[in-house]
Amino acid sequence: MSQYLPKIIGKCINTTAFFSPKLAAKLAMHLFSTPRKGKLKPEATKYLETAIQDSVYFEGVAIQTYQWKGEKDTVLLAHGWESNTYRWRKLIEELKALDYNIIALDAPAHGGSGGTRFNAIMYAECIQLLASRFTVKTIIGHSVGGMAAVFFQYKYQLKSLAKLVLLGAPSNFIGVFNRYEVMMGYNKKVSSALRTCIVNKFNYMPEYFSPAEFSKKIDARGLIVHDKNDKIIPYRDGLEFKMNYRNSKFITTEGLGHGLKSASVHKYIFDFLKA
Repeated sequence: MSQYLPKIIGKCINTTAFFSPKLAAKLAMHLFSTPRKGKLKPEATKYLETAIQDSVYFEGVAIQTYQWKGEKDTVLLAHGWESNTYRWRKLIEELKALDYNIIALDAPAHGGSGGTRFNAIMYAECIQLLASRFTVKTIIGHSVGGMAAVFFQYKYQLKSLAKLVLLGAPSNFIGVFNRYEVMMGYNKKVSSALRTCIVNKFNYMPEYFSPAEFSKKIDARGLIVHDKNDKIIPYRDGLEFKMNYRNSKFITTEGLGHGLKSASVHKYIFDFLKA
């Protein structure tokens, strides 16, 4: 039944669009920006208690932060959609063993953070709050965490940032948005109203928000890792970064999927950090 639910909801929103495109767009945006999971489970809470925990505030919403102190450069970790900082636990342990200073955050409406809404633009602003507090040398972002990291650096051009690691990151927002529309089965009325909604909220068309295009303006060295079999963010997104992010290295994996949780990926990261 769950596999048919998006189409059922999509049909209801399509019907709403015949009477009120504005309401249909509001409902569709609500679904698009509301994570269904990503909250902390008991084992995650227990592990994250090993960190120094604090909060920063974005538009009145408490954003949960974590620090594992080390003497080496500061590395900031940004997880992806419907996830939380616990997804990094193995990488955190390896970074700790190498004495890096580790900073991480739970995105809005994820993990231990407050709020019910999420988008990559607000995530970028949350990253900025931490980056302004710590001298961050490297950001490692998975999926939309990578997208938010690019949005952040494009806007703020943090001088201390020397390296940026993008793991399975979307190269453009319009691709993510289109895949959502297809999944839900929205009709042209809903699609048109959604675009109007985005322009009204962010002052730009969806096509403007292109991390690959933004990466042309980023001087920090990049490491891009993307799996050929990624079913969430297509491999072509990685290739688009490769073509646009001039100061970067591109690595292809096979069989790791979107999660990219692998000792081999960790080795790519550590080799990049040491270079």
